[in-house]
Amino acid sequence: MKAILFDVDDTLYDLSEPFCKAYTELFGQEEEALLQKIFRSSRKYSDEVYNKALAGEITMEEMYIYRVQNALLDYKKQITDKKALEFQSIYEKYQFQIALSKTMGELLMECAKHWTLGVITNGPAKHQWDKVYTLGLTRYIPKEHIFVSGELGFSKPQKEIFIYACERIGAPVEEACFVGDSIYNDIMGSKNAGLKAVWFHRRQADNLSLNGALPDWEAKSEEELRHVLMQLKK
Repeated sequence: MKAILFDVDDTLYDLSEPFCKAYTELFGQEEEALLQKIFRSSRKYSDEVYNKALAGEITMEEMYIYRVQNALLDYKKQITDKKALEFQSIYEKYQFQIALSKTMGELLMECAKHWTLGVITNGPAKHQWDKVYTLGLTRYIPKEHIFVSGELGFSKPQKEIFIYACERIGAPVEEACFVGDSIYNDIMGSKNAGLKAVWFHRRQADNLSLNGALPDWEAKSEEELRHVLMQLKK
């Protein structure tokens, strides 16, 4: 293995933390178990319409409204479009208070000793670069090895973005591994491009959702992810 590339959102940091803070600020206290369920629903609905937003078929605001309204509706809570956009604004505020955990920072530092590192992340360029800088990722990964879909003509799960990133960092796809949380965008996308894949999901996930996109490895915590990746250097 010559290179390891990472997703950002809900991989290098726990995306549920800013989501749950935004929910609590706007709607009040709720049980953590329910908050995690609502968060998972929002990710599912986000995946459903992200590519439509990227293609200009719907606006980003329409995507934000769709994912939070439907996630809350799954748990019998109805909100207006205006309230959904208010939630998004608060959510973004907390997204820029994120930080790498001690474990993840140490993992990136250790990985950088053994492999060429990179990042592939979906989203508007400024929005994702702000998160990259907030997390301090350029301490571990060269800026030129960080690829944001909003700056390119393709996004995950399109295989072109994985192939492009591997070419830019100088690693054949068959000697590269991608780490991400999304079965559709990260695992299916990277596998179709010829990379190995680690499915890293912080919350209980339904294996039935794999739909044939089988990862090479799986990790359910940062500690498990560290163990999996350290095994690759043997």
